Amino acid sequence: MHPALPDATPPPREYRAIGGGCADAQIITSPGREPLPRVRVSCVCLGNICRSPMAAALLRDRAKSLGVSMDVSSAGTSDWHPGRPAHPHAVAELFAHGIHLNHAARTFRATDFADLDLVLAMDTQNVEHLHTLAPTRGDIAKIYLIRDFDRARPDNREVPDPYYGGAADYRRVFRMLNAACLGLLARIRRDGPPPWPER
Repeated sequence: MHPALPDATPPPREYRAIGGGCADAQIITSPGREPLPRVRVSCVCLGNICRSPMAAALLRDRAKSLGVSMDVSSAGTSDWHPGRPAHPHAVAELFAHGIHLNHAARTFRATDFADLDLVLAMDTQNVEHLHTLAPTRGDIAKIYLIRDFDRARPDNREVPDPYYGGAADYRRVFRMLNAACLGLLARIRRDGPPPWPER
């Protein structure tokens, strides 16, 4: 179980789109195409203060900069930190890339599935928990590991929990999530919004 954290107040700064990954914009964007329907996504980890709020903030930023319409939220499979802000290291790592995070942790509920097209889990434990909550087979089909979309196809597709680590661990998680988010956006631009016939 995660111990309690002190409040993390993000440093005051204007929001700006993150600059990295612009080389992928030529692959993902396609001028002249009709706008895609808005995709509703939730990023899910254990406590909803480290990985999933980072993933949601990064995906939101990438989607905006690449013109993909998305509603992105995050949640945890546990109820350990309801209402708590993101971990200070998560806030700092995002801020280092120009992303401002204002977050309050919440718990994922079975009723959330009805309002979502994709549920992006950080590890297999999250996936297993989400399967127990899913009301229908259609809802189970919405669940993916976020690194399923990493185009490098890593052998280990889990995002490790950096809670007990330091700044370097959060930098590593950021890189993993960045690759996964860009891969997901490429998939949506290529195949349209989910559901998809093949995983």
